[in-house]
Amino acid sequence: MSVTPEVRSVPAVYDSPSFEALRRQDPQAADILYGEAQRQATALQLIAAENFTSPAVLAALGSPLANKYAEGYPGARHHGGCEFVDAAERLAVERAMALFGAEHANVQPHSGSSAVLAAYAALLRPGDTVLAMGLPYGGHLTHGSRANFSGRWFDFVAYGVDAETGLIDYDQVRHLARQHRPKAIVCGSISYPRHPDYAAFREIADEAGAYLIADAAHPIGLVAGGAAPSPLPYADVVCATTHKVLRGPRGGMILCGAELADRIDRAVFPFTQSGAQMHTIAAKAVAFGEAATPAYRAYTHQVIANARALADGLAAEGFAVLTGGTDTHIVGADPAALGVDGRTARGRLAAAGMVLDTCALPYGDGRGIRLGTAAVTTQGMGRPEMARIASLFAQAIQEDGRVLDQVRELTGSFPPYPR
Repeated sequence: MSVTPEVRSVPAVYDSPSFEALRRQDPQAADILYGEAQRQATALQLIAAENFTSPAVLAALGSPLANKYAEGYPGARHHGGCEFVDAAERLAVERAMALFGAEHANVQPHSGSSAVLAAYAALLRPGDTVLAMGLPYGGHLTHGSRANFSGRWFDFVAYGVDAETGLIDYDQVRHLARQHRPKAIVCGSISYPRHPDYAAFREIADEAGAYLIADAAHPIGLVAGGAAPSPLPYADVVCATTHKVLRGPRGGMILCGAELADRIDRAVFPFTQSGAQMHTIAAKAVAFGEAATPAYRAYTHQVIANARALADGLAAEGFAVLTGGTDTHIVGADPAALGVDGRTARGRLAAAGMVLDTCALPYGDGRGIRLGTAAVTTQGMGRPEMARIASLFAQAIQEDGRVLDQVRELTGSFPPYPR
């Protein structure tokens, strides 16, 4: 496979001597990396879980810290030569605690799922009952899927959403908690576009004598920017990712109070993970620093404004928008009125240069589409571009062959990494 180097927007690393060295040594691998940069720059990236990191985050990911093995925690490593990686982890922890107002932060989890696994390991024992959002309503694999460790090790009970509104049915959550007396309640979703009522979940958990775990993988970036309510005052443990809206490297973190800090740390290392990925932790520190700026706060509010504009545009084009709109970066929609299901729509949109996911349709047949506005907002797009994207969606689903050129024109005007 050979990829043309003429791409309009790539990270500066692809102009660096190190990348030129890679091209000389392994042109096949270099072409793959450059090809992915070209794909990202010339298509609309609308997957709700994706974003564009800053060049500074990319620099940390490609730093010499990638060479260092560092089992344990700062000041208590199982390897020598850890003075600089200790400093990097302390910086990431301090910035995370300040950014979210947390008493304790663990930044070592390799992913959001790793963070959830560690939270369960800290608070639960195999066979314990857990109440979480069911997968058909937007729950994650770690919320009880039988294909996942969660569904095999614990007894999950699923709550859902109201059939008419698509909103969480808190009366049902309370009824199930009283009936099953779970050891923990999980609030969080991969496709629910509204803010959870954390206070209501806390009240239900207290009544049931349960821990409250917030899986905030999607909204945590909005929380950082003050654009979404924080689960920190209510949840015993908050699990999150550092990518998505937060715009950091792919990875996870756990936030909690001081009383659970030791249990969480021991659940991450040595119980569920070994050596920390120190280059990723340094990149997390960079991202937390960026998220503490006024520019990032403005960005998160624009993300939500764009999502609402996109939801309105899709509704005007005939899509049925789940829950009637959004409070976050996520938009869910059913394209059935346009004569296709979610999987068919995703394929036609991908062929037209618009990349997104499918999602479950609560109480419906087939699947809908799930999209997010984090990446396109990072590119500088606003409400006018969201209206245009909605129109392009409708055209692409009708297999209008002119859409791909229009998408490339749009992305060319908003490069993710302007030179």
